Amino acid sequence: MNDTPQAMTIAGTDSSGGAGMTADLNTFSAQGVYGANIVVSVTAQNTCGVQKVQMITPDMIMAQLSAVADDLKIRAVKTGMLGDTATVETVAKAMTKFNFGPLILDPVMVAKGGAQLLTDEAVSAVKTLLMPLATLVTPNLPEAEVLTHLSIKTTDDIMLAAQQLQTLGAKNVLLKGGHGDAPIVLDYILLADGRHFWLRTKRFNTARTHGTGDTISAAITAQLALGHDLETAIIAAKTYVDATIRDGILVGHRYGPLNHLAQSTIKNQPELIYDI
Repeated sequence: MNDTPQAMTIAGTDSSGGAGMTADLNTFSAQGVYGANIVVSVTAQNTCGVQKVQMITPDMIMAQLSAVADDLKIRAVKTGMLGDTATVETVAKAMTKFNFGPLILDPVMVAKGGAQLLTDEAVSAVKTLLMPLATLVTPNLPEAEVLTHLSIKTTDDIMLAAQQLQTLGAKNVLLKGGHGDAPIVLDYILLADGRHFWLRTKRFNTARTHGTGDTISAAITAQLALGHDLETAIIAAKTYVDATIRDGILVGHRYGPLNHLAQSTIKNQPELIYDI
């Protein structure tokens, strides 16, 4: 019997199955990793938007975390939508109490359809309580602007924002460049030891990108659970996400989900660049 690598997601549900912990668990499975899940919120949503959110109580969240810690061997953990300050505080407390391995912090703030998924007060809690505990933080550019209070327009702005995130306590930073409509997507990685590089891919013109941020952070988490180093994990995750977008599926009527069954190939691998 195999000693199966185990990872965990702390996130909300997505009733349409495209994002949140569903995307995380599908990604874990696609990477060959067993996934545990801590439910912090239940959402009513589809590919058109989020209709309703109901938060889970902090004591129930902690009970879930304790149950997993008592029994499973979690090698890496990620957060997704956390919603409010009480949830952020509960998760931060658990991260200091239990050893779940490296923490991948995906600071989910706004849904693809525009709904706010993290209160303004919780943003501050994420910065002060969770970011110093994170092995890697994975904001997109709008999220990075909120966290750093910087206007991010150029590659120099991106690099400065990543440095600012490190001053807030994040050890390693992945700044995702998928927002916008430029033909080339640039993701910037700044590592704890000062090394940095860019990943460059061609944009695939599609609206079916629901759950992209969840998926790349989950893929990184899975790769770490498999024992890979962080740089390898990030590149492998980017390669996988690119495949899930390009090998699309037709589900829903607006921001459709990714194809988590897509197979990564060398053709999907991003170009690694050290200087722009």
